[in-house]
Amino acid sequence: MVPGPAGGGYDITARTLAVLLRETGLSPEAEVFNLAGSSGTVALTRLVHETGNERLLLMMGLGLVGRVLSEGAPYGVAEATPLARLIDEPETVVVRADSPYRTFGELVRAWRQGPEAATPSAGSGKSGDSGDSGDSGKSGKSGDSGSSGGLVAGVGSGRGGPDHLALMLIAETVGLAPADVAFDRFDGGGRLLAPVLDRRVDFALTGISEYRHAVAAGRLRVLAVTGPRRVSGVDAPTLREAGYPLEVVNWRGVLAPPGISRRDRAALVRMLDRLRATPQWRRALRENNWSDAFLTGDRFAAFLASEDRRVGAHLDRLGLGGRDQAPTGPRPGADGSGNPAVPSAARPGTGGGVPP
Repeated sequence: MVPGPAGGGYDITARTLAVLLRETGLSPEAEVFNLAGSSGTVALTRLVHETGNERLLLMMGLGLVGRVLSEGAPYGVAEATPLARLIDEPETVVVRADSPYRTFGELVRAWRQGPEAATPSAGSGKSGDSGDSGDSGKSGKSGDSGSSGGLVAGVGSGRGGPDHLALMLIAETVGLAPADVAFDRFDGGGRLLAPVLDRRVDFALTGISEYRHAVAAGRLRVLAVTGPRRVSGVDAPTLREAGYPLEVVNWRGVLAPPGISRRDRAALVRMLDRLRATPQWRRALRENNWSDAFLTGDRFAAFLASEDRRVGAHLDRLGLGGRDQAPTGPRPGADGSGNPAVPSAARPGTGGGVPP
């Protein structure tokens, strides 16, 4: 289950995973379906309501952690069963190939200068309607672009997600007030691409894998990558090399519903571990510029708890925390298992999934 529309980072990762599970014979019936809504929390709610269903897995990552913390949600990620963190990847700062900003430094200078720096062919200079995103504005509000300048950024994640968090942290690092940054928000990288290409936004933050074909085709240019090192085949510096001491890395992993048996959990982790050892998976890592970040079971659960604290601290410091914080640990169920008690009548059914 993909918690967003087609074409985004979750979708690309999930479909790569499913294809390779089928090709390797590890799960010949693996299927993918998309359940978008509220930047992932609709899918998370569906997962939690599927108590005990080992055939349904959720692709998730930093974006879902941030969304739960920033907006509040009926359930937290800790209420599901952690299986494995799979990959991580840097964010990228991208512009159209014909953008007037040839380097990250040029973009930052224009971003700092104010509305007079905006070019007629670029963004509107204020946060406006982002078309199919349904969710846009100056740090989540519509309004004038203020001290962030005349440039409008585009992000493909919800508030607190990797694109949005990277944008806010970059703004802070280059000396802009995050609360005044003008941006338009779209539901996934797939829906962000068109606004970048038709100049509705001046630049965008996105995962390295999402626009690799557009970059290779010469339609987009990468100005900087946010990871600790350069990306092979991408002619762009890290933020640190560009003079800004900041690193932001996104990650993705897989959750199962609560209440699955120890045996089923072990079988699912073993399946993912066996896939990781295949040449097909190693090729997928190279082609998508993903780094292997494999972490399973209880260690993945501990990582999720640490991410909850880390991202929450960033959001609070940036003034982006949600009105209500979702639970960060499992609520005890009626059976004392630590899994949430969900009436069987509330379970929507089994749906497509990945059998062990």
